[in-house]
Amino acid sequence: MAKKAFFITGTDTNVGKTFISVALLLAAKNSGLTTAALKPIAAGCEKTTAGLRNDDALILQSVITQTLSYEQINPIALEAAIAPHLAAQQEKRTLSVDRLAGFCRGVLSSADFTIVEGAGGWRVPVNPRETMADLAKNLQLPVILVVGMRLGCLNHALLTFETIVRDGLPVAGWIANCVDADMPALQENIDSLLARLPVPCLAVVPFLSQQSSTAISPTAITEYFNALELEKILR
Repeated sequence: MAKKAFFITGTDTNVGKTFISVALLLAAKNSGLTTAALKPIAAGCEKTTAGLRNDDALILQSVITQTLSYEQINPIALEAAIAPHLAAQQEKRTLSVDRLAGFCRGVLSSADFTIVEGAGGWRVPVNPRETMADLAKNLQLPVILVVGMRLGCLNHALLTFETIVRDGLPVAGWIANCVDADMPALQENIDSLLARLPVPCLAVVPFLSQQSSTAISPTAITEYFNALELEKILR
């Protein structure tokens, strides 16, 4: 079986990219696949005795089957919880897509199924000239789009999808992640995206309070995936 890897992007920050990445990794593991994960850039890291650590990267590390060091999963850890290029400026660091891609390639061939989780949305800057989109293009990975279901998501989802396609990368599918417990016309919004996004909807994940917790329940996540579409992604 050929090794598979996907780039996870979102319609915005805080739409559940890590939550969905965990779901995909657990589904792959349950299918008997070896798994690995990368969060190449993480802003909003805490100082620990081992160095700067990011909660999302630690969660990814905890669910993969491969033994990877924290630095392999999150090679660029930035302290300030702001846009990565601004956090890097504060630390007088220079980020480059080529260097990030090099870190990623060292892990991409290590497992049957690998997730590369972006930071923020598709066009989040990495430096004055490059964005997270340039990293995905450099790696030539198919993209999975996480749509945070909340007011404004239709515009964000359609614009992001159009931009990914214009950038020359395939969109393997999208996931509706309900991040607003009281979103009005939720089903109508999902139906609008189903009619307009010409790629499979891999899952509709209802609002789950544990999305904000590090104690993620595997059963609570994976049961919401479309089994047939998920199998296509995994295999």
